[in-house]
This record gives sequence, structure tokens and C-alpha cells, in this order.
Amino acid sequence: MDRAGVGKVCLALPAATLDHPFGDDHDTYKVGGRMFAMVGGQGGVSFKVSDIAYAVLTDTGHARPAPYMARAKWVHLDDPGDWDDAELTDHLKTAHALIVGKLTRKVRQELGLT
Repeated sequence: MDRAGVGKVCLALPAATLDHPFGDDHDTYKVGGRMFAMVGGQGGVSFKVSDIAYAVLTDTGHARPAPYMARAKWVHLDDPGDWDDAELTDHLKTAHALIVGKLTRKVRQELGLT
């Protein structure tokens, strides 16, 4: 999956938005003002994962800890094109769901995510 494909998947998720807080070459996808995925200037993608997925993906070498975000259980793929599109789509949907789960009830209601 390329940069445009990641964007298409992310923006199809409920209440997802695109932002560029780190410059025009970084696409940051957010829900409720919180990031769930990011495509870097060189095409790599980082996203939030569960604790278990983080351990599995990093231990098996399928992904590496995301720079600056590993402590929050984010992983990084240098080339998302190496991944199966369906698998990456599932991970992006899960990243979105993990962040939605951390939003307050009020914010979820405001965004229609209840």
C-alpha cells in the first residue's frame, strides 16, 4: 500500500481527519484530535497497536518500534508496500479503534462514535 492508499483507508474511518503538524511531507491521521497513524516524508508509516501486537510485530521483525512513539506502543514500517493491503488495513482500523477507546465519552458522543 502506498501513501495514497493509507490515506484512503484512514480517512474512510469514522470521524478521522488529516493534519500536517510536522510539515507538509508528513500526513497525520487523527480522531478526536489524537493521532492514530502517520505517513512520513519518505513513505514509511507508523501507527498505534495493542501491547500484544507491539510485542509480536517487533519481536518477529515485521515492524520496528516507531521513533519517539515506541513508549506509547506505536510501530513503524519502512515500506508499507511490503505488507499485504488487507493486513495493513486491519492494523489501521485497529489503531483508530484503540484511540477512539481512549477518548472521553463526551468526545465520542460529539463525534458520533458511541
